[in-house]
Amino acid sequence: MVHDTIAAISTAVGEGGIAIIRVSGPEAITGIATVFRSKIDLQDADTHTLHYGHIVDPLSGEKVEEVLVTLMRGPRSFTAEDVVEINAHGGVIAVKKVLDVVLQLQGYRTAEPGEFTKRAFLNGRIDLMQAEAVIDLIRSKSDRAFSVARKQAEGVLSKRIKALRQTVIELLAHIEVNIDYPEHDVEEMTNAFIRDQCDSAIDEIDRLLKTANEGKILREGIVTAIVGRPNVGKSSLMNVLTQENKAIVTDIPGTTRDVIEQFVALNGIPLRLLDTAGIRETTDVVERIGVERSRNALEEADLILLVLNYNEPLQTDDRELLLQMKGRPVIAIINKTDLPRQLEIEVVEESIAADSIVKMSVLEEDGLDRLEKTISEMFFEGQLESGDLTYVSNVRHIALLKRAKQSLVDAIDASDSGIPIDLIQIDARSAWESLGEILGDEAGDSLIDQIFSQFCLGK
Repeated sequence: MVHDTIAAISTAVGEGGIAIIRVSGPEAITGIATVFRSKIDLQDADTHTLHYGHIVDPLSGEKVEEVLVTLMRGPRSFTAEDVVEINAHGGVIAVKKVLDVVLQLQGYRTAEPGEFTKRAFLNGRIDLMQAEAVIDLIRSKSDRAFSVARKQAEGVLSKRIKALRQTVIELLAHIEVNIDYPEHDVEEMTNAFIRDQCDSAIDEIDRLLKTANEGKILREGIVTAIVGRPNVGKSSLMNVLTQENKAIVTDIPGTTRDVIEQFVALNGIPLRLLDTAGIRETTDVVERIGVERSRNALEEADLILLVLNYNEPLQTDDRELLLQMKGRPVIAIINKTDLPRQLEIEVVEESIAADSIVKMSVLEEDGLDRLEKTISEMFFEGQLESGDLTYVSNVRHIALLKRAKQSLVDAIDASDSGIPIDLIQIDARSAWESLGEILGDEAGDSLIDQIFSQFCLGK
């Protein structure tokens, strides 16, 4: 049971139209009522109403700020507690003055990162899976990622996990009845029954895990390294994809000497772009450091965009890079197709499949649609625009689903081996607990604290 009242700024710090101070807890309404001057007493106000007035200094009675106050009585609020949100003028000083007054109130303290969402979880309004989706909503870098996170926050995935747990608990119930009340006329616990229940749960877990790779990509983005020898158009490609002049573009080879990182959504596909220094042998000390960092980025990338020049024959550096691409997730971008061809494309096709070669003119922004389609087919089997938004995207959830599946496989193996039924119960219960940990039913305090510490202050 929570006994104190918390307060924090819930909007980004800095200049803006408004700033919001959120307050939640048993004294949220009675406390703010003592420093809010309006035509209505806040304690008598109806829930989910908005009121104009002023925040005043409790000692001097002097007006501190002109505000609008929103009142939401629990349990019909985000935290399921009494909540007050104070809308003040945007700006560092104005919002700080209001927060200083609020934190002087008896029983009030500054909220910890994610504590409002944590209270929503502890008060049973949302489960842990929904709470984690709130982080994904905040961090979404594309419309698609936002839609997936929104569905998770609404509990779409939670319902499927709860249904899975129900299948496993039915298995556990039959096992326990057979153990504790063997004299009762209960359905005989046979190997076939155990296998049917476990197989049903395993099939559903497999359906969820099938979306895991795509979900993780939507959540975190595809780490995409743009590589090539100097002056083939890597920085120009970066600028076109980001629609910003993030990278310096000149005719001088070796301009980019470090890895430049930028997040971009290419028609719904989230890419974490890494524009790398041109990879070549060099005696320049600074450029050599950049080249080494480029090679490291190459190793860590989920996707490599290898840029080659359409109007130049393959150079030694090009050929060496092509050899390094074998077996890697790579798309060859043949740039400068607006110029006469001199590139030996047949040599490129010896290292890279033809359907992973995209001809482009970055200068004329021609070929971006083909690049998008190729990435979509490579990572989403070309079905990024399907209506199914029940992606499993959280690494913790993926690991627990795999653990639950393994426990169910162990239960089947144990049953087939003639192991006593009370030992099979251990595997079934392990699966049930793993699924419960996803929802937070079986999560320890340290895990919960760790998850909510990732939130921003005021959320």
